[in-house]
This record gives sequence, C-alpha cells and structure tokens, in this order.
Amino acid sequence: MTTIAVTGHMDLTDESVPLVRAELDKTLAAYDSASLVGVSCIAKGSDSLFAEAVLAAGGSLIVVIPSQDYRRAKVKPDHAETFDRLVQAADEVLVMPHETANRQAYEAANAVLLERADRLVAVWNGQPPGGKGGGTADVVYEAREAGVPVDVVWPEGASRRA
Repeated sequence: MTTIAVTGHMDLTDESVPLVRAELDKTLAAYDSASLVGVSCIAKGSDSLFAEAVLAAGGSLIVVIPSQDYRRAKVKPDHAETFDRLVQAADEVLVMPHETANRQAYEAANAVLLERADRLVAVWNGQPPGGKGGGTADVVYEAREAGVPVDVVWPEGASRRA
C-alpha cells in the first residue's frame, strides 16, 4: 500500500486546472491502483483535483476535514457539490476535533496528512511560506523535515489568481 497525501494551492486559475489535473494523473499513474491511498482535506483547488485523480486512478480516498464547522463555514457554494461528492466517495472521513476552522485546525489537519503519508504531492509554485502558517509551503517544509518524500507538481503554464 502506498499512501500519498496532498497539499496545494486553492487559488489556481481556471486555465491551470486542466494542466494540474493532467500532471496529477501522470504522477499517480506510477502507482498500483489497487494499493493506492490518497489523503486530502478536499479544499477547492489542488486538494480536490488530487482526490478526484486518486479516485479516477482506482485508488481509495481518506478525507481529513480540519474542523467541525468546516463544511458550513468554509466551503463556498461553487465547491459544495464537489466537496460533498468526495466525502461520499471516501473510504474514511476524519473530522478534526476543532470546533472552528482556523490556523490551528489547518495545522492539525496537515499534521494528520503527514503522519499518514508515505509521500506528499505538493501542487506548489515554489514560493516560500507566507508567514501565516498552515500553507502549502509550510507543509512542504514540514514534510521534508520529517523525511517524507515530496513530489512537486507545478506544470508549465500553471498560475494562481492574483
């Protein structure tokens, strides 16, 4: 069994979505689908694209929800259908004990991702941490410090919304 967690930017441009998805499909194709497990917080953007790619590859999905109010407080209407579909498709759904979605909840969810991961896929433009904590670069740095191998996915032409 290979367990791969994801971290990545939420604010991908519309043009970047198919580029990132194609690169994720390529990355996951290297693994045996019968033993592939993806771990994701299924936020809009990279997390959900990764979760969909895992399922499309025939793998199983573990969803980590950062807080008890996450669905209500943070999932916007344009992502709700995808979020709910991925929760339904998951083999396991872990809701963190935090009542509200905040930096501590995100950091705790990221810690669970890394604890469970054999590898981390980072949909990341390579920019350093923003200083707020819990972001993509922070997770990449934490994974590297913990000895978790990191595969960076940032295809040519990918960008974030300004």
